[in-house]
Amino acid sequence: MSLHSILKDLSDEELLELLRSGQVAPFEELYNRYWSRLYSSAFKRVSKAEVAEEIVQDFFTSLWINRETLVIHSSFNNYMHRAVRNLVFKFFQKEYSHKKYQELVPAEVYDSSTEEEITYKDLIRTVEKEVDLLPPKCRGVYQLSRQQFKSNKEIAHILQISEKTVENHITKALKVLRLSVRHFITIVLVPLVNHFF
Repeated sequence: MSLHSILKDLSDEELLELLRSGQVAPFEELYNRYWSRLYSSAFKRVSKAEVAEEIVQDFFTSLWINRETLVIHSSFNNYMHRAVRNLVFKFFQKEYSHKKYQELVPAEVYDSSTEEEITYKDLIRTVEKEVDLLPPKCRGVYQLSRQQFKSNKEIAHILQISEKTVENHITKALKVLRLSVRHFITIVLVPLVNHFF
C-alpha cells in the first residue's frame, strides 16, 4: 500500500500529530483534503477567486509555520473554518481601510504602490521584533490569539489560566506593540496600523 493511500485513511487528528513532527506528506494530505472546501467557504464571503485562493493559502502557510506548537481542542474542521473566517474579516478590514485611505489621500498626490508596501513591511518587521521581546507568557498568549486564531476561552484552557488573565496579557501586548509603532501613525499610515492590529 502506498504512503498516499495510508494517509488518506488517517483521521485529521492523526495527520496533525504527524504534521507536528515536521512531516510534509501529512500536510499535503490535509491540503488536498480541505483546500476546495475552504476555498468555497472563502469565495462565498469575498466573491473574488484570487482573494479566496490567497486566504486559503495564508491559512495553510500559517498551519505549516505553526505546526510544532499547534494545539487544537475542538475539531480540525471547526478550527480551520474559524481561521478562514478570521482571515476573511481581516481582508474586509483591509479593504475598508484602503478605501478610507484613498478618500484621505488623492491618487495624484500619493502613489501607494511602492511606498506603502515598503512601509507596511517595515511595520511588520517592527511588530515581529517587539513580539519577540514580550515576556514569555504574554508573547505566548498573543501568538495563540493572533497567529493561531484561538479564542480567549481556548487560550485559557491551553495555558491553564483564567480568561481574565488572557485578556490582560492581550491588552498588555497590544499596548506595547502600539507604542512600538507610534512613529508609523500619521494621517497617511493610520489605515495600515489599524489593519495590522
